[in-house]
Amino acid sequence: MPIPTRARTTNRRSTGAALAGVAAALTALPAAPVAASATPATAASAGRAAAGAPVQVALPAPTGPRPVGTVALRLVDRGRKDPLAPSKPYRELMVSLWYPARATTGLPVAPQMTAGAAAAFDRDTAPDLGLKPGEVAWAATRTHARAGAPVDTRAGRLPVILFSPGFEAPRTLSTVLAEDLASRGYAVVTVDHTYEAEQVEFPGGRVETSRLPVVRTPEEQAKLFSVLLPARVADLRFVLDRLADLDRGTGPRDAAPLPDGLRGALDLSRVGAFGHSMGGSTAAQLAHDDRRVDAGANLDGIVFDPVASTGVSKPFLQVAGGTTTRASEPSWKSFWEASTGWKREARFTGTQHFSFFDLQAMLPQISAELGHPATAETIGTIDPRRSVAAQRAYLAAFFDLHLKGRRTPLFDGPSAAYPEVRLIP
Repeated sequence: MPIPTRARTTNRRSTGAALAGVAAALTALPAAPVAASATPATAASAGRAAAGAPVQVALPAPTGPRPVGTVALRLVDRGRKDPLAPSKPYRELMVSLWYPARATTGLPVAPQMTAGAAAAFDRDTAPDLGLKPGEVAWAATRTHARAGAPVDTRAGRLPVILFSPGFEAPRTLSTVLAEDLASRGYAVVTVDHTYEAEQVEFPGGRVETSRLPVVRTPEEQAKLFSVLLPARVADLRFVLDRLADLDRGTGPRDAAPLPDGLRGALDLSRVGAFGHSMGGSTAAQLAHDDRRVDAGANLDGIVFDPVASTGVSKPFLQVAGGTTTRASEPSWKSFWEASTGWKREARFTGTQHFSFFDLQAMLPQISAELGHPATAETIGTIDPRRSVAAQRAYLAAFFDLHLKGRRTPLFDGPSAAYPEVRLIP
């Protein structure tokens, strides 16, 4: 996951300087200065930290009316070689499907991260956040979804929303938005882009880590991105193909058992896509390339060519953190001017680029427990609860409007309920 101040050791896939350049190209949007503030630890939490017990964090509960179920699936595209692992004759992905559920009592609550992925995250990614291995019990964080719960068919056929994470990021760090949309009546599919993501755990405990090449020059960066973006879009198009199979009841042979009620539950005539950072550009390109996708949203990501120049003709929402605007980010300006469909830009005051991860909810808890300074440079100065609530409200309102035809006033002008959000004319 690209933290702008990260440093890497040379025994991994790149030097610190090289990856810092990649991260800067992807995420270092202009940001307003923020005042660092401390979140004091309580005596109990300070004692826990001193005793060496790892911190456990909780995710905010979904706000929709329905319980949530989830299932993780391995999907294999045997018609495509892996672009980052040329020796592999196929491309394999891990995805999570989130959906409205019924009869959840007694079923296990799904973890945010599986054990193997959590261990790799603790080793390889947590240090980028200024955390030492073992300080946080990543595997202990629970979602609010029941693993394998039956689909609630009373919700009707479910519009489908695809999610693509940021550069190197795992799908699991966007659980807060995914399960909230599911609780509101959507089938949400979060996708790991294997060998770009820092860690992906497959069935049986096999963990695949990033195989990104060493990048030393801007030309090498451009070449890398020209490989990654088409690969991401191809991943999402393949997932859409497989969702059609799932809806017919013909799921992957080696996958986990499919939840009861899934067959016939997916409405693939209503499809949306969104993503954070590079995932936002992926969603835009997918909306441009695939006629099955009806609407898309970008959470604070630079938009890459070709879609930065062509724009889209479908409804699209640009969500801005910090000072991101068409004036500050050229790709947003070109994308906006070329796009001919319904379009809005919404700036979330007081946020930063990583406010649109689960980190918005998690890091304040970690800081309080460990007595670390608050991470305003990473997740902004906005109240974390307000930030999460506003993100959920605007994302749901956008998809409700364009996938369900539900009128919303949120995009007409300032909202008294969410004064932190400003629509950019």
